[in-house]
Amino acid sequence: MEPVRLGLIGCGVIGAGAHLPAATRSELFDVVALADLLPERVQAASERFGVATTYPSGDDLLRDGRVEAVVLAMPAGVRSPLALRALAAGKHVLLEKPIACHADQVRAMLAARGDRVVACCSPRFLTTESARVATACVASGVLGELRVVRARAIVPAGPAPVKPPPPWRVSHELNGGGILVNWGCYDLDYVMGLTGWRLRPRTVLAQTWPLADHLRARVDPCSDADNHFVALIRCDGGTVIGFERGEFVSAAGDEAWQILGSHGSLRLSIHAGKGKQLLLDESTADAGTTTRVLWSGDEDGSVHTPRVQDNFARAIRCGEPVFTSLERALVMQQITDAIYASARTGQAVSID
Repeated sequence: MEPVRLGLIGCGVIGAGAHLPAATRSELFDVVALADLLPERVQAASERFGVATTYPSGDDLLRDGRVEAVVLAMPAGVRSPLALRALAAGKHVLLEKPIACHADQVRAMLAARGDRVVACCSPRFLTTESARVATACVASGVLGELRVVRARAIVPAGPAPVKPPPPWRVSHELNGGGILVNWGCYDLDYVMGLTGWRLRPRTVLAQTWPLADHLRARVDPCSDADNHFVALIRCDGGTVIGFERGEFVSAAGDEAWQILGSHGSLRLSIHAGKGKQLLLDESTADAGTTTRVLWSGDEDGSVHTPRVQDNFARAIRCGEPVFTSLERALVMQQITDAIYASARTGQAVSID
């Protein structure tokens, strides 16, 4: 397979820290150009990864005729408009998460996509062996009718940061929101993927909270978005998604991902690690509920980005489907928009 000639725009933490190491090691890519608004950052990435061609902006890189695909690794506030310009320039696009700041931006990308491949990075945690086994288990029907899909993760507040926090991370304008878009997009992609994208969300009731005043040093002073949210999402057929995430919370750490049906349930974890287990709880008329280990093993989180990238390359060269398409990303963005709308109004919000 001929390597995809790749340009990376955004040489920050995720660009230089995850995408460039993976792409420069992969036989599926030839990284031909880099771009970043900060000269020192793009120069450092150029020297570290041996990419000779650099540009001072993403638009300059898009004019490079050698580049046939781009990774856009910057906050959503500037990424979505740049994605439209990349598609207009005929480039395939791999988008970092969150997919956009609001659903209309995803619709605009759908309208502009044409025959180009557009893929998202939010399915990173779906690339694991445990996720594959869990997806097969749900598809087998052993759980019965799905009742509750749960995604909950609470991260306690740690010590005050030594360096100033990035201004984009908890900002509606710069990145589309707070913890809901930064980490909640992974949860949504995970649980929707495990259930085969069969769930059809219809009604959302939610609440969000900003960071407590005494913990404000953990975010930029201009931050205006959520660090904790709770949402109840009712789907067609009565399945309910219980969805909660919080960071810098005044509580002990706690997490639970679960798919609960009429005849059984799965208990699992989104995170990689050693000694990981996937537990299947099943009930019978005689024995009641019993538990067995459906899968156990070690998982390495460093493989998430390479797998998403490789899927992107094979979609371009071989026509394979991407893990998370713009159509699926639109569903997640509609849920996200509805959560924020419900939190603002105090009312349940319908999804069309």
